[in-house]
Amino acid sequence: MKSLILLSAAAFAAESWPQFRGVGASGVSASATAPLRWNGEKGENVLWKTAIPGLGLSSPVVFGDRVFVTSAISADATSKVKHGLYGTTESHADTSKQQWKTYAVDRKSGKIVWEQLAHEGLPKTKRHPKATQANSTCATDGKFVVSYFGSEGLYVYTWDGKLAWKKDHGIVNAGWFFEPDYEWGAASSPIVHDGAVIVQVDRHKDSFIAAYEIATGKERWRTAREEIPTWGTPTVMPNGELVTNGTKSVRGYDVKTGKELWNVGPNSEITVTTPIFADGLYFVSNSYPPIQKTYAIKPGAKGDLSKATEFVAWTQPRGVYMPTPVAYDKHLYIVQNQGIMNVYDTASGKQIYQQRIGTGGAYSGSPIAAAGRIYVSNEDGEINVIKAGVQYELLATNPMGEVLMTSPAIVDGVLYVRGMSHLFAIAEKK
Repeated sequence: MKSLILLSAAAFAAESWPQFRGVGASGVSASATAPLRWNGEKGENVLWKTAIPGLGLSSPVVFGDRVFVTSAISADATSKVKHGLYGTTESHADTSKQQWKTYAVDRKSGKIVWEQLAHEGLPKTKRHPKATQANSTCATDGKFVVSYFGSEGLYVYTWDGKLAWKKDHGIVNAGWFFEPDYEWGAASSPIVHDGAVIVQVDRHKDSFIAAYEIATGKERWRTAREEIPTWGTPTVMPNGELVTNGTKSVRGYDVKTGKELWNVGPNSEITVTTPIFADGLYFVSNSYPPIQKTYAIKPGAKGDLSKATEFVAWTQPRGVYMPTPVAYDKHLYIVQNQGIMNVYDTASGKQIYQQRIGTGGAYSGSPIAAAGRIYVSNEDGEINVIKAGVQYELLATNPMGEVLMTSPAIVDGVLYVRGMSHLFAIAEKK
């Protein structure tokens, strides 16, 4: 039976979205088609809509015949996420008993194939009002599924939902750099590369990045990081460099050994975005005072890049706070939290245009790209479809009917969206 399950997954995986932001965290789908118009509330062009209990800001991961998400179910049924444009350093008041779960959903029907309870109990750290106790996106290689819940641990399941192993990293206090008592919750997502699970664990003390054998949990390597809490996901680049965002520095490591190869700073005091690769460059963008930079870095660097400046292709003095940028067709699209999009030439860093998307609002999910279009969701529950290119053109604004704070996925022309209450599959009828 197990071999049949794996064969089914392999047969389905012409295209996959195996981690946060898809292959290499690029946010780009190879699909030749992608939906343009739909209505999540009315069901127009919605293939299926599945309720996911609890609260979770993990984005959908798609591989084979499955979609994976996580959630944390609070004993306090009134517990919510406060969305919108606001700022606060305080933690959310809900410290009720939680259930941390992983869900495997059938791609064709939307039926929940299995759900697994990772942990149950009182949360070991608090969360931000704009976060949940399940922020990190799953990762998979088609044989194993990885879920990460910060202080509640790292869990690896087989394809059919059996626990293979788990790892306790202790308290992952990801919160305000000035005051550890203001706890916001972990959000960095695990990734899978060459048979290993890689996790970036940045906290107030003893930060590190590590790689574990995905089949057994055996540690391959662990490297200490001089970092305070961060929320970005590491990215393995095509040349084997593992690039991480960080408050003190952007860093590159050898993915096989964990040895640090290079670093560049200074950087923002809060870093949330994930590094990406396109057109021969690494792009890392941040925007929290006093440093608000976008870096374009050449592969193969060594040492301190503030001195070896030939490896920094270009910089921009303004970056982005939460949504990870997307690079598509020689352009870098950066969406600010207020809904202002800046577009740059990837080679030179020259600004192509700046435009407010639709009527603005709050934007925290990361944009993605497919079939000549850029997909940008706002927290009010709309997904804007913008024509890729040198001139802004809003093609459609599609309501989902619920708050959106995650990043969608596009696989084989189908758009998968995780809202605050449901998981959607969207495709225009032929």
